[in-house]
Amino acid sequence: MDRTSSDRIDESALTAGQRRKLRALKKSVGDEIGERAFAEWLASQGAAETRADAKAALIVDTLWPMVQQGTLAIPRGGYRIKRGRGRIIVEAAGQ
Repeated sequence: MDRTSSDRIDESALTAGQRRKLRALKKSVGDEIGERAFAEWLASQGAAETRADAKAALIVDTLWPMVQQGTLAIPRGGYRIKRGRGRIIVEAAGQ
């Protein structure tokens, strides 16, 4: 199969981890097969990137009604939420 430059993967559009994976695949199985395998892997990962974090969605669903009622105001910098020993620690993100 004769490949043209348009068939190649644009590495500048990839994240650092994706570039590492592409280079590892090319090194282990060769350029052509590595790029084909990476393209298939990348296509399967597209749905995972658009999928929202379920825990973050739960926090938003819980807090948003309070924000709309005006009983909870979240400042511009936001808050950092951590787990402590048997408790939840909420602190301003600017600290």
